[in-house]
Amino acid sequence: MTIITFEKEKLEKRIGKLDQKTQEKITMFGTPIDSITDKEISIEVFPNRPDLLSLEGFVRSFNAYLGKKTNIKYEVKDSANKVILEKLPKEWPYAVACIVKNLKFNNDKIKEIIDIQEKLGLTFLRKRKKGGIGLYPLNKITFPVTFRGMKPEEIKFKPLEFPKIITGRQILSQHPTGREYAYICKDWETFPVFIDKKGVIMSMPPIINSHDVGKIDETTTEVFIEATGNNLQTLQQVMNIIACVLADMGGTIYSIDCQQMDKKTITIPNLAPEKIDFSPEYINQNLGTNFSEKEIENYLAKMNIMIDSTKKNIALIPPYRTDILHEIDLVEEIAIAHGYENFEPEIPAIATIGEENKMEVVKRKISELLVGLNLLEVSSFHLSTKDKQFKSMGVKSFKDKIIEIENSKTEYNILRTSLIANAVAILSENSDAAYPQKLFEIGKVFSLNKKNETGIEEKEKLCIALCGEKSNFTEIKQIVDYILRMFQVSYSIEETTEDSFIEGRCGRIMINNKEVGILGEISPFVLKNNKIKMPVACLEMDVEPFLN
Repeated sequence: MTIITFEKEKLEKRIGKLDQKTQEKITMFGTPIDSITDKEISIEVFPNRPDLLSLEGFVRSFNAYLGKKTNIKYEVKDSANKVILEKLPKEWPYAVACIVKNLKFNNDKIKEIIDIQEKLGLTFLRKRKKGGIGLYPLNKITFPVTFRGMKPEEIKFKPLEFPKIITGRQILSQHPTGREYAYICKDWETFPVFIDKKGVIMSMPPIINSHDVGKIDETTTEVFIEATGNNLQTLQQVMNIIACVLADMGGTIYSIDCQQMDKKTITIPNLAPEKIDFSPEYINQNLGTNFSEKEIENYLAKMNIMIDSTKKNIALIPPYRTDILHEIDLVEEIAIAHGYENFEPEIPAIATIGEENKMEVVKRKISELLVGLNLLEVSSFHLSTKDKQFKSMGVKSFKDKIIEIENSKTEYNILRTSLIANAVAILSENSDAAYPQKLFEIGKVFSLNKKNETGIEEKEKLCIALCGEKSNFTEIKQIVDYILRMFQVSYSIEETTEDSFIEGRCGRIMINNKEVGILGEISPFVLKNNKIKMPVACLEMDVEPFLN
């Protein structure tokens, strides 16, 4: 979660007196108060609500919660300007941008914009690993603007708050912000830069803006905003949040045509509300209530969600809400609007004798053994991508293994078929942490099985990943030998070959003449794909043999 701090006086001007009743409402809204003084109030914002990370965003949503009318529709005018993408590094292939005019900045508003920019970068964009955001005075830019990759030594400009012109590589070593975020792009062959029509380098995302053309002040009335990164949908969501904040400050939003590298042009921002179908029956069934359609409409309105006037039971999701993905999310919004304190608890009219599931007992015991060996337990998502599950793992044939999600809201659109792929991804994302790294995960993997009613089979698997200078086949086998011996399970290992492993250093685990898993050393090809510079030994096996 993120702690955001507001000046108490300014917040009270916007939402009313911060008496005990209002403080309780702030907490019940889902933003618990962290601390409050005579001058400031700090609240916790959970990761699912990045739209609340600014004063404007919080006031907009909280006033609606209080029953006051707030803005959920934003007009977008056409600026007739264009941003062109070309020759970008594969690690950073997307960019979106827009313009906001008629702004009246002061120190407080500039601070708020910089603050939300930084907080979105740290949280929603995962410390800029998924993207970066930049703001520029529009009067210092000449269109069309190009976003392209350049060799680091060819990039030369004066970075923000720095005394001289330096190269792209020097920015990573000499500028404070460059040193902080150098881990993102230090291994890239080319660095992305924004360049305007006059050839002026505006910035080097996701690191730093130019001091000459990338610094806003109190005289700035029109801004160019860009978001760049490796996930187009995430960038569009970030752009919507910032554009709406600036519009709430009194600005007028203008769109820009952003021509991507595949030559497709998208107009940014798209602030049309998303539509989600819902049924009152589904809502009441989940909440145990008997709300009427009018009550449901009023509760959704308190969460800044309107009902489509042309069609029945269709919710209109504001463009800055990134957390509403399914009808069940509307159920949660209605519960918050109604107030959890107003639900009457009931004891179910059933009688059962409960006991802990045997599989959960075994999983807990396996975890205790591995924690005793100084392994760290991780938990990764059931959803993944084709690149993470197959391509980066060197799997040559995987079309018959893919279980794809229909209408996925994110890039994570397939069910995972392997825990090893997720473990390798975690090691890749933590390459700057201390070694050795020893991880394990117990979780479900999915495979196609026509015999099942759903056509999908779920299995509990154990995965262990060791990464360090001395990580090898012997070390991973010792761990397998230990945990199976503790469960009094006899096994053998037979040599085999797998796409992700080094030939001759890979074996399948056999129990009662049945293959239950695989272990070995990950191939250099996979390590290079995932930018891992240490040897990795992995194991993945069924948990079922431990049940006996």
